[in-house]
Amino acid sequence: MTPDAPHGPAAEDVLRKALEEGPLVISEPVYVELSARVVEQDQLNRFLVDMNVTLDSSTPQTLYRAGRAWGEYLRRRPRALICPQCGTRQRVRCEQCTANIQTRQHVTADFMIGAHALLQADRLLTRDRGYYATYFPELILS
Repeated sequence: MTPDAPHGPAAEDVLRKALEEGPLVISEPVYVELSARVVEQDQLNRFLVDMNVTLDSSTPQTLYRAGRAWGEYLRRRPRALICPQCGTRQRVRCEQCTANIQTRQHVTADFMIGAHALLQADRLLTRDRGYYATYFPELILS
């Protein structure tokens, strides 16, 4: 997250308060996401140590819970776009390959993050509250 990100100051406040309450942990997908923004691995690792953030590997129980939520998502997600005005389902096809174009898709990493926060931490800092509240209703969101 960059300092000028729209939610940056609010997220920073939540992180500071959480640090006062104890150490922070991240899951593997969060480490991957952070790695995309840092040039050197040593730089990322130093940052995490300086911020008292620990990479906490997922347990088999966590991965299983993520998989169950992923399966629920696959069963529930809409296959077509829906008009917000009248509710009519729409099929939109790619002009190049004719594949159906669908709404934003979540990926398995999203479910790993939610399950990790639920089973191996005590809350999750996220802006995607609706998604996590749907698939991990018992998870505390900050």
